[in-house]
Amino acid sequence: MGGTEGRQEAVRDPGLQPERTRMAWRRTTLSCAVAVVLAWRQVLLTGEPTGTEVALVALLVLAGLAFLTAAHTRMRTLTAPASAGRPRPMTTRTALLTTACTLILVGLGAAIAL
Repeated sequence: MGGTEGRQEAVRDPGLQPERTRMAWRRTTLSCAVAVVLAWRQVLLTGEPTGTEVALVALLVLAGLAFLTAAHTRMRTLTAPASAGRPRPMTTRTALLTTACTLILVGLGAAIAL
């Protein structure tokens, strides 16, 4: 006997883990938004913004929006009903995008702060 005929797949009870994960993604996107706003504030407080500073803030906004899009996509994946089983793992593309956006936010934020 091959052995899988009599076995039933265990029903997954994720508890509150999916909700905690969605909340973590929301906190992270909020942190990105705050970083962008603070960078823009820093540029405005230094006097007349130069073209370079405006370009850096524009890149920060784009990186923040890209991160928001990736996070929203991941949160939608996690909102699948519990009866659907385990949510799909994060794709490599989404993981690379979120990592790149985070590094861009840190690098450009540091460039604006200095």
